[in-house]
Amino acid sequence: GLEEGISQITSTSDVSPTTLVWNFPIDITFKSTNPSGWPQIVVSVYGLDFFGHDVVRGYGAVHVPFTPGRHTRTIPMFVPESTSRLQQFTSWFTGRRPEFTDPRVVAQGEGREVTRVRSQGFVTISFNVVTKDMQKLGYSVSPSDMQDPSLGPLTEGIHMF
Repeated sequence: GLEEGISQITSTSDVSPTTLVWNFPIDITFKSTNPSGWPQIVVSVYGLDFFGHDVVRGYGAVHVPFTPGRHTRTIPMFVPESTSRLQQFTSWFTGRRPEFTDPRVVAQGEGREVTRVRSQGFVTISFNVVTKDMQKLGYSVSPSDMQDPSLGPLTEGIHMF
């Protein structure tokens, strides 16, 4: 299937001038016997700058929850920064700001330790997760397990937020 998609355009309202809402439902099916490399959602937000150029407003990523139920995650967003004052001025003047060409850079993090970034707000995502046949693979991820800090082998290698 498709690995990426583009949602609709949104803008602020008079009722909530600091909130933007996107309704972008995603229906995904995963089939795996190993939770290693558990799926992530990568968010890229674009918007218009002062000159009307379409520029990146933020990147962020979050792992898809693996337990059934409704989950809300807040993703810290960031933007890449130019490394010198001359590059900053040139990018501002031309409207071509630094961007990642591959969204996997955001999800994997390899090479990001040398990338200069600036924090740029937050995006909140709601997940409604349904699982099937996890018990057949030896995993117990029922909602009651959320109270139990030891979820067994499923949590190995997965960092919870």
